[in-house]
Amino acid sequence: MLDDRKAAILRAVVREYIETAQPVGSGTVARTTSVRVSPATVRNEMAVLERDGYLVQPHTSAGRIPTDKGYRFFVDQLAGPGNLGPAERSQVRQFFNQAHGELEQMLHDTSRLLSGLTDYAAVVVGPAHEAGTVRAVQLVALGPHVALLVVVLSNGVVEKRSVELPTEAGDDRIGAAAAHLSAVLVGHTLADPVTAPPTGDPSTDALVDVALRALEGPHDDEPDHVFVGGASRMARAFDAVETVRAVLGILEQQLVVVTLLRDVLDRGLSVAIGTEHGYEPLAECSVVVAPYDVEGEHAGTIGVVGPTRMNYPQALAAVAVVGKRLSEKLSEG
Repeated sequence: MLDDRKAAILRAVVREYIETAQPVGSGTVARTTSVRVSPATVRNEMAVLERDGYLVQPHTSAGRIPTDKGYRFFVDQLAGPGNLGPAERSQVRQFFNQAHGELEQMLHDTSRLLSGLTDYAAVVVGPAHEAGTVRAVQLVALGPHVALLVVVLSNGVVEKRSVELPTEAGDDRIGAAAAHLSAVLVGHTLADPVTAPPTGDPSTDALVDVALRALEGPHDDEPDHVFVGGASRMARAFDAVETVRAVLGILEQQLVVVTLLRDVLDRGLSVAIGTEHGYEPLAECSVVVAPYDVEGEHAGTIGVVGPTRMNYPQALAAVAVVGKRLSEKLSEG
């Protein structure tokens, strides 16, 4: 635990370094309104903070910069996620008022919105196919022998399957098959074993059977959809070209990204700083994450990836607000 003076000095160093990306000297800290002691006293306290692992001096005669431990103290001391400015709040409100269309496009656009708000790479992990229950079923004729099966899940996922009709079917028979499919599928997951009782019409039963077979498959093995927005913004956040290349390469690996975000959430964290997330190639990065849901049911994950010199209050605020509005939008249907 740090006493009040050391805590105030550490917070001042973190804020200044986030703002300027330059090592922070004792004179700069002493001029802040939250620290009312002489530069000499600040210098002594900063030496203690360095000894205890909260600060580091990048080279002789330079000021100090925060370590991962220093950032963790700063984040843990925050009263809340912070607030978005009026312009940012208006941008979020306008985006979700106008958002429409398929789930995948909305999640892609949401990642771009979040990146624009934070200036970091934004990641949105789409709902898992196996997690939602069937909410609605539609069967639409595309031709004499082809129909489109559309299944809407409770978590917002829309499954589409092309169905080859065993015989030419009119609108009445397709409507009857769609109604029977709804009766047997709604409320179940796609992984549930479902048997359709006979309708009494062999042609309708054959159509229902073909549609059910079209839905069969290894849904549990399908990868989660990952939408990354603003990856190029990461290039401006790091000085080292190799770091930029490594981070961009990782963001292209969907399985790695999904696993990373899930691990952070599973440990009860909303912020993982540097090596805390346990993934060495991202040791110079921090991750801010939050879950989003559909009608109270966990659907996916939203987050940002940026340098450890991240504006944590702003990032936490943006992720919280966008996640909340995304949940509301998806729950509206």
